Amino acid sequence: MQCEEQGVTRMMLTSIPFFREVIVMSFRCEHCGYSNNEIQSAGKIRSEGTMYTVKVLNRGDLNRQLIRSEACSINIPEFELVLPPSRGQLTTVEGLLRDIVADLSVQQPLRCIQDENTYIKIQEIIDSLKEIIADHDDEDEGKDKYGKRELSNEDPVTRAITITLDDPSGNSFLEFVGSMADLKWNMRTYERSLQQNQQLGLASPTEDTEENAAEEAKQESEGLNDEVFEFPGICSRCGRPLITRMKKVSIPYFKDTLIMSTNCEDCGYRDNEIKSGTAISEQGKKITLKVQDRDDLSRDILKSDTSGLSIPEIDLVLQPGTLGGRFTTLEGILDQVYEELTEKVFNAGDSGVVDIDDRAEFQEFLRKLKQVKNAEIPFTLILDDPLANSHVQNLYAPDPDPNMEIVTYERTWRQNEDLGLNDMNVEAYSGDVKDGGTES
Repeated sequence: MQCEEQGVTRMMLTSIPFFREVIVMSFRCEHCGYSNNEIQSAGKIRSEGTMYTVKVLNRGDLNRQLIRSEACSINIPEFELVLPPSRGQLTTVEGLLRDIVADLSVQQPLRCIQDENTYIKIQEIIDSLKEIIADHDDEDEGKDKYGKRELSNEDPVTRAITITLDDPSGNSFLEFVGSMADLKWNMRTYERSLQQNQQLGLASPTEDTEENAAEEAKQESEGLNDEVFEFPGICSRCGRPLITRMKKVSIPYFKDTLIMSTNCEDCGYRDNEIKSGTAISEQGKKITLKVQDRDDLSRDILKSDTSGLSIPEIDLVLQPGTLGGRFTTLEGILDQVYEELTEKVFNAGDSGVVDIDDRAEFQEFLRKLKQVKNAEIPFTLILDDPLANSHVQNLYAPDPDPNMEIVTYERTWRQNEDLGLNDMNVEAYSGDVKDGGTES
């Protein structure tokens, strides 16, 4: 490709532990010195997509092996950096970050002249990544480096980051340390969409056109494409104007629900909230779900802001108001609980777990929580909502679900008081007018 002379391509079939067989290909031209390497899966495309997430907290995490297929996209949310699908690659986390620095640095001299603002933003990312991988070659050129302490794998990185690999083909991999119970590592699988199947060549672009049209018509009839309402407001973080969007959604076998989303384009603040779109229920509701396998993790779950959540097997109790209102899957809400608690145990600040014994106990709790969210052990999920605004999908609807129990109950006076229902007047609004004579 560089000199158009004949080069040599070498291929090797190898097996990666805890993953699968892959083909490693390497090309080198002896005439111009150009070299390249690529990796491809030696197996078939998996039936589900995979998403790997790892938190890079110390230098040892930079040595994790990383396999990226040609269908895999990579996301580093701390820098709002998304790498689109590219050629297959066998490298490490540090190698990936070095490649990003090299790719972003190529056009920097030109950006400095044409678009200085973009140049400054990209340079900030480059400098931050260089600090993480301890790449100070440019700064230390010509200086004596022998007096510096050699960094160890236990040394923390200058800035903790999260790396997410999203591969619809399921042929990417991110190494864990020790076992799959690694607290800084997570993997989940998901069903591919029709668009992803088309991108992988598993479905033609025109396949199931009639079925798609019928599905769209069904969605419209169910009210999923209703108008989205917009309300102006002020950002609570930066004080600038923003827009809050609201949409009404009908959940099958439940009730109408309002989904509200807030996004500030200036500072990036985001928030979402779920509210009931119907009248207040006369009774509370308690939902008990027996989770047996991973199929139960795909159930849709609506947790209102008045609902508590508990898992007795691991002594997990979330009081009403925790996490706010959420409309997601069971796997999604457990992932969110795990991520927030993981941030706490690894946080070195005032809000972190400081005591060594407490930290060890908390890590053991996180290990059990990870087993729960991966459905490695059976567990019981309990949602207790005094307003009956929470819901868990019934996989056997309209028939009763044998793994789920729903109990309604009368609210106590204390619950009504906490919800502000004891002083609520819903009848005889003009009673004071009748007693007082004429209305002025």
